[in-house]
Amino acid sequence: MNRNATDISQNIFHVQVAGCRLRVKRIEPSVPGESLQKPTLVFLHEGLGCIELWRDFPHAVCAATGCAGVVYDRKGYGGSDPYGGPWPLDYLLKESNIYLPGLLENCDLEHAVLIGHSDGGTIALLSAAGNNTRVCGVITEAAHIFVDTVTLEGIRNAIDAYETGDLKTRLARYHGENTENVFQRWADRWLSPDFFHWNIEAYLPKITCSLLALQGENDEYGTAAQIQGIAAGVSGPVKAKLLPGCGHVPHIQARKVVLNEMIRFINSLLRTL
Repeated sequence: MNRNATDISQNIFHVQVAGCRLRVKRIEPSVPGESLQKPTLVFLHEGLGCIELWRDFPHAVCAATGCAGVVYDRKGYGGSDPYGGPWPLDYLLKESNIYLPGLLENCDLEHAVLIGHSDGGTIALLSAAGNNTRVCGVITEAAHIFVDTVTLEGIRNAIDAYETGDLKTRLARYHGENTENVFQRWADRWLSPDFFHWNIEAYLPKITCSLLALQGENDEYGTAAQIQGIAAGVSGPVKAKLLPGCGHVPHIQARKVVLNEMIRFINSLLRTL
């Protein structure tokens, strides 16, 4: 049964994970106990994102499926503790191996469907590949598995928008005094010569859970080779869909299509659990 996105409640709190405080929003369906036998939907934001930049999309998915949801700010973002220094080359792997498992444990989430956008999608893939028994399904939007020329061009364009446009002002609404660190750490890591050969394709065969991979045909940060590589590389059941007329943020730019795809995937997953 589909419900309205207003038919849910939410609670914002902090949890301690690996020595830092992470800001978390918990979303609950309005029917008491409805979500108890269902996996929790865990939303992982993009490289410049946070809880608020998901807007009301997580609420809509939770309301439609009857699943509870968890949305959180990764370390260094939004209302979570700052991140000191530059990102290491394996920062995405560390997120999947340390902070995400810690979050799932501290929030007592035994069964989770990971829904990740961009960097969040990559983290979701790596977590599923890491034999995380708490992960029972994965949805990715615009995930990266390697660096391609479009990725680098998109980041250079973002730097121009940050330095000469209003991107810095818009990000500051969510990251406050940490905005400069958030942006420069992201841009510096992806444009670093040491990062040019970053690639996680070797991890993909370890993914055996069900996977839905989505990407816009006009993604300004990645070519179709990204989603094609994901679909070809995983070992479990996978559906990959390129979305026409859509860029890097499918859940906003093609909201209705993405919402319907996610609802179908989650409902089909529920029937197998």
